[in-house]
Amino acid sequence: MSIIAKDLNYTYGQGSPFETKALNSVSLEINDGEFVGLIGHTGSGKSTLIQHLNGLLHPTSGQVFVDGVDISEKGMNLKEIRRRVGLVFQYPEHQLFEETVYKDVAFGPKNIGIGSSEIDKTVKWAISEVGLDYDEVKDKSPFELSGGQRRRVAIAGVLSMRPEVMILDEPTAGLDPKGRDEILSEVNKLNKQEGITVILVSHSMEDVAKLADKLIVMNKGEIVMTGTPREVFENPKLLLSIGLGVPQVTLLFERLRERGWDVRSDILTVEEARDDILKRVGKRD
Repeated sequence: MSIIAKDLNYTYGQGSPFETKALNSVSLEINDGEFVGLIGHTGSGKSTLIQHLNGLLHPTSGQVFVDGVDISEKGMNLKEIRRRVGLVFQYPEHQLFEETVYKDVAFGPKNIGIGSSEIDKTVKWAISEVGLDYDEVKDKSPFELSGGQRRRVAIAGVLSMRPEVMILDEPTAGLDPKGRDEILSEVNKLNKQEGITVILVSHSMEDVAKLADKLIVMNKGEIVMTGTPREVFENPKLLLSIGLGVPQVTLLFERLRERGWDVRSDILTVEEARDDILKRVGKRD
């Protein structure tokens, strides 16, 4: 299922003294099964953009097509669009409210009329998919769990709707390194094993470099660059000029090259850095 935005514009407070243009002629295409990283400094328009992709916000002008259908058309079943394009907000655990983990994860499927026997299967699948032990947590209050576990329950609540696309807005915000790595590992598994299209909003250049197939870079409500992580991070000066950076290891190798080391210019991950250094050490031997 593809998502296409054409000349998308959005203005907050239109006609008021506080009028602010958040999106300016944004066009993009996200293809079925992709893992897309959406990056940009705070206020660049990322959160506004993703809320257009499942109809939570309606454009001031322009169009969004989900699976070829213009979702701003009158009479559009936006509930079905939001089931197919799930959105996980930043700090989603703040939206947990039911007595048990099971009830919280089952809330969405129940609301769209899925039968009780199918709900049982779906809830068990969703909880397991985010790396939690179903039997261990299903009867617990979400508020008895750790922060990372609550985050997983919230993601499972969206996953239980069986979306074809999952949009995650800074899903690791506030988590410790271990919790962050675990959440991202589960998200990557949903993409690679379940075939769910993932759109990940992140401030971590390391995370998107490692996980994403494609990056979309935003600045001042516009898309300024699109490409693979390798293509995007080969332009560090542009990224730095708009308040972003590059992965730390990429920066390290850039400094090594400046000092005359014969190392690759397109290193993105620690694993690539290790392999390149070992290869060159082997050549010297």
